[in-house]
Amino acid sequence: MKHSKIVKRASCISAAAITSAGLAAGMLGTADAATAPPTATSFTNTFAAMAALAPIAAQAKGKVAFLLPDTQSSVRWADFDAPYITRALKTAGLPASDIIVENAQGSDTTQLTQAEAAITAGAKVIALTSLDSTTGAAIEAKAKAAGVATIDYDRLNLGGSANVYVSFNNVKVGVLQGQGLVSCIAKWHVKKPQVFELDGSPTDNNATLFAQGYNSVLNPLYKAGRLKKVAEQAVPNWDNLKGLTIFQQSLTRHPNINSVLVANDGLDESVVSVLKIDKVPPFTVPTTGQDGTLQGMQNILQGYQCGSVYKPIYEEAEAASAAALYLDAGMSVPSSLINGATNNKVSNVPSILEVPEWVTAANMGATVVKDKFLTASSICSGFAKQCKTYHV
Repeated sequence: MKHSKIVKRASCISAAAITSAGLAAGMLGTADAATAPPTATSFTNTFAAMAALAPIAAQAKGKVAFLLPDTQSSVRWADFDAPYITRALKTAGLPASDIIVENAQGSDTTQLTQAEAAITAGAKVIALTSLDSTTGAAIEAKAKAAGVATIDYDRLNLGGSANVYVSFNNVKVGVLQGQGLVSCIAKWHVKKPQVFELDGSPTDNNATLFAQGYNSVLNPLYKAGRLKKVAEQAVPNWDNLKGLTIFQQSLTRHPNINSVLVANDGLDESVVSVLKIDKVPPFTVPTTGQDGTLQGMQNILQGYQCGSVYKPIYEEAEAASAAALYLDAGMSVPSSLINGATNNKVSNVPSILEVPEWVTAANMGATVVKDKFLTASSICSGFAKQCKTYHV
């Protein structure tokens, strides 16, 4: 991973927002001078940067709660975010009894109840990955009224009041997907590309940013006549079964579809399953994904998926955990951590934006495997020949 890169602000941030970011960052201040504050690029899969925050964790005023959204939209929330968050906070020295990590299992009502329970239990910080901005903003209002700081974790809550937003550069995620699809169309020699776009949840602002990114790549090509956009449809709540039905129906209406921009690996597996049922040969209909999942990697090796946007989740989990520790200690998040600002339609929220990366068969071993995000043995089970070819 290229951790030394300076994280660029998302392209949707205006110059005024960036100026505000600088002012906000300057006002955030730093922690105890004895502890060198981390930067957005400090976090690795060794979690060493978290161990250095032990003096901050020792000053905690209460519990830290992370409220995650579901297990349907992606395996990441249960398989990666939850354990990484717990490890990050424990590595810093926060007692297990002061760590709350909950999953709403797709229910707004459950997430609101979990937030209320966390406040009652003594949480001084709530990091929230909401199912929709309306509920997220309501949770943040409740937290603010109770004197509890909040963090928008991975998803921005429009109309919310978070102290900090921690995510990846989500416009860049979409740009990588668009570029990946275009590259694959050429490499797989797709004639007269007919593109269907399967978007993420319409209630998730990240899905809007992904689409902004990939359409910035695809729209000029549609206009130039190099690609044709057949149709586009969003998938409610990132539901993979609904995604499967949507794609089946779209393919029935438009049997000429031969390229698919898909917002994440879970939805892409739904698309790939339809292509396999229809006996579509590999390396003929390119698709895209996101999250670097095991199924995504295997679909890439099989020749059904061009690539996946890999987001080193440990970076995001550690950055959010670090911000939470400062807030829990009654400190401002240090300006060294902040590298952007993101407008939530109320204010420009100081942001920590990590860098995503496009993963193909060619760099799978050097990214998801090297980072221990996935093991080579799990990826290569049933695909030994392909793994040998690509040195996975």
